[in-house]
Amino acid sequence: MTDLPPDLPRLRTLETWLALTLDQVRAAIAAAEQRDAERQHGEQTRPPAPDWLLELGLNRDSPPVQVHAGGCWNAGKRSRGIAREEALRALADGVKACGACRPDTELGFLG
Repeated sequence: MTDLPPDLPRLRTLETWLALTLDQVRAAIAAAEQRDAERQHGEQTRPPAPDWLLELGLNRDSPPVQVHAGGCWNAGKRSRGIAREEALRALADGVKACGACRPDTELGFLG
């Protein structure tokens, strides 16, 4: 039926090995469940995406580059979320509106 050894010492050795392996598997399962719980918690507590983005210049002294809608694919890595009023103010101050997401149109900005 099985390929188990017939003698008691080897069966006990096999039992010990299986018990240790089972402990390792259970520890790996617990770690995976913890990672999954942390990921789910992170997704549930993540703040909502901003409605508007301001793409900043290359350094802190550079003026802003563009205004984007919140989900714009064209927003650069140096973007930060801003409120509607700040987006309107930036457009009024001459910051360029993104040509891909057209935040000026979405904001109703007639500049």
